[in-house]
Amino acid sequence: MAKKSKDQRVQVILECTEHKGSGKPGTSRYISTKNKKNTPDRLELKKYNPILKKMTVHKEIK
Repeated sequence: MAKKSKDQRVQVILECTEHKGSGKPGTSRYISTKNKKNTPDRLELKKYNPILKKMTVHKEIK
């Protein structure tokens, strides 16, 4: 049987890109997982920002 490698899937933090320019306090961050083998570049998803009360682009940090 083939051995499953658990280290392919890693946790990433997604941070809002529009929030910094708005001048409002706080940050919108989400935690998600991704497969390093299939998506080696940084992840970008549209998520809801509760502070700005709209859907915004969240990019992977670190």
